[in-house]
Amino acid sequence: MRIKIKLILCILGTLFLMQLSSLLPAGEIPEFQQITLEENIGKVCYAVTVADVNNDGKPDPVALSENRLIWYENPSWEPHVILENQLDLDHVCLAPHDIDGDGLIDFAVGAGWTKKGTIQWVSRDKENPDGLWKVYPIHIEPWVHRMRFADVLGKGKPQLTVSPLNKTEGDGVRLLAFEIPDEPRNDRWPLTVMAHRFNRMHNHWHVWDRTLTASQEGIHFLKGAEDQFKPEKVSSGAAGKTPNQSGAGEVKFGFAEGNQALIAAVEPMHGNHLVVYLQNACPKGAWERTVLDDTLGRGHALWLADIDGVKGDEVIIGHSNPASGDIKGPGIYIFTKENEAGTEWEKHILDNGGIAVEDLIAHDFDGDGDMDILAGGRDTHNVKLYLNQRSK
Repeated sequence: MRIKIKLILCILGTLFLMQLSSLLPAGEIPEFQQITLEENIGKVCYAVTVADVNNDGKPDPVALSENRLIWYENPSWEPHVILENQLDLDHVCLAPHDIDGDGLIDFAVGAGWTKKGTIQWVSRDKENPDGLWKVYPIHIEPWVHRMRFADVLGKGKPQLTVSPLNKTEGDGVRLLAFEIPDEPRNDRWPLTVMAHRFNRMHNHWHVWDRTLTASQEGIHFLKGAEDQFKPEKVSSGAAGKTPNQSGAGEVKFGFAEGNQALIAAVEPMHGNHLVVYLQNACPKGAWERTVLDDTLGRGHALWLADIDGVKGDEVIIGHSNPASGDIKGPGIYIFTKENEAGTEWEKHILDNGGIAVEDLIAHDFDGDGDMDILAGGRDTHNVKLYLNQRSK
């Protein structure tokens, strides 16, 4: 009797493993349906994001060009222009948030970044809902480059965090946090300087109560409150003889299979190296650096997401110039972790030559539980949506 039970359990276990392996094939990624949302958005699609703009419960792709802000209605993908020639050229960054608390999405936008550096927010004209949105100024900061909403000050509600690319005063870039006032259309937005020692800060990211920065000095965590933010170095990034060859340019945080903390970076700024850092011993273990690709041409867009449904994030990278390796691109690649230590990764091609990527994000746009990818092009001027077909 015991032998029969053991045999049945063995057979059931084998069938379970066979079924699991068929659902989760190692080293593979799903097919993607490519949809071109915009053939020519303008000179450059500087940034993309996602927001439920029409408040229908569906996530809408959003894209920012040098002079326009456009959202694409899910699921018809019909474009709606909500900002056009109302700000200084070039528009460079945006962040969605319900700024005025009316239950509808607004956007913070950075513009005129190489000249003046304007920071503002835009909100729909309720008297003319199909018209262009109204603009409300926040601040002027030369070289404004990236922005996000997060509660970095521990106030219980998010602030708008802004990282300029280059310094304009003092020893480095002023990483800024703006609090949303009670009357955001009329009141001053209180400002906190989170950091002022880093240079060429190409991007920043928020991880719970910490902020992750990528700069000429490398990758750092910032944690604190008010103006007492202390940097904790993760890595110096690329070791170069000049500022252009040093540090990091893009950075994202996630978790690899096995719940390992994972940081992905492009090194240096606009660089050719895609790098991951895995922390095997929490909370203060060393970050182990692994180079996934050293052939990129102007690596510029980076995201971490579970693309294949096998617990753990994949690394999604986009570059805008031709590569030096066999795969020329420019385009988008997905890297999957191939061993437990995280020292071996496999490169999968999503788009080879169809888009010169300036920015990308991952999100479940079609509601099937799988992560899709939205990307905007530089020299290709296009906006593309890649729908994950894993569950189809």
